[in-house]
Amino acid sequence: MKYLVSTILLLLSISLCGCKTGDSAEKVPFLQIGEFAINRVSDELTIVRDGAGRSLALIPRGAKAPKGFAPHMIIRVPVQRVVAYGGFDVAALRVLGVLDDTLVGVTKAKEKWFVDDVKRGFDDGRIAFIGDATAINYELLKQQHPELVLTWDPSVIPMLSTLNIPCIITSTPVAMCLNARMSYVKFLAPFFNREQQAEDFFQKVSNSLKDIRRTTEGQWDKTKVMWGDMYEKRVLVEPGNAWIGELVGLVDSDYLFEDVYGTSCIEISMERFLYSGTQANIYFTYRTPKSGATSKAALARLHPLLAKIKPLSPEGKVYAPLPHYGQSGDKLDEIFTEIAAIIHPKLYPNYQLKYFQELPEVDPKGK
Repeated sequence: MKYLVSTILLLLSISLCGCKTGDSAEKVPFLQIGEFAINRVSDELTIVRDGAGRSLALIPRGAKAPKGFAPHMIIRVPVQRVVAYGGFDVAALRVLGVLDDTLVGVTKAKEKWFVDDVKRGFDDGRIAFIGDATAINYELLKQQHPELVLTWDPSVIPMLSTLNIPCIITSTPVAMCLNARMSYVKFLAPFFNREQQAEDFFQKVSNSLKDIRRTTEGQWDKTKVMWGDMYEKRVLVEPGNAWIGELVGLVDSDYLFEDVYGTSCIEISMERFLYSGTQANIYFTYRTPKSGATSKAALARLHPLLAKIKPLSPEGKVYAPLPHYGQSGDKLDEIFTEIAAIIHPKLYPNYQLKYFQELPEVDPKGK
């Protein structure tokens, strides 16, 4: 764990030292961000690798199409019309300052959005609901004339290829580590010529992590943390290589799935989940209050075996993400600080939760 923390801090220091102040950030020739990569071949060609390992070409608007790339693998930049599946991608557009000008389609209806910019886009008729992410209305999608689709779902590649609509797969076979999570905007930046905005965001989040480390360093009382959920037929958790596992280590605590490696929401055995649950002090559930996480008792009713884990007893604590959490990726500095405050409340006195809710033992009367 000490090696992991040292590695994270070293990466942050290197990244910050390489930052360039002024009107524009330096465009490095090659940049790898987790599974994603950017390779600037020339002023008129940048090759990017998405989460599915596919190579796509970015070229200036009006430039001649490069050889070796099918039409649906060529993206003209800066991109002017985007459809985004996930809240994290929409948040990245906000970070880059292009949401109002580029977002034209999403996979959640207006009433499910907490981002004012998105709700305003619906009201203005610029943003359309193109159907649920698992049941896209391709006629509506075409009517929005997207130049780029940001999606976590590789199964849509054949249909979008037929329509000659470029797409970027934003999910990866391996969960995003802490550095990749906060650097993801750097991957999207070349699509919009917004490298400086991405660098500014990265610096802000990096500084928050350094503050968190200074505040929490040297804690002898190692809080034990787990993040995941039990469903009817599956048990899913965040692996140790995911950003949350690294963040827990950064604040001198123990992540109980540190030895699990793989994709986000990885499946593990029920026995392993319950065993780790006997040691945990804090449990983060995937469920929001709207999906049933209103109290410890409510979680136990959803899956009776959950009642066996220590955090559901009076000795432990359970936290559920609030509905807007998944759309708040532009506030990573605040989210990371909040998680640190949850794990070490004595070090953050009077902290008010904004993205998570501590669950009471039972539901309040009348609910």
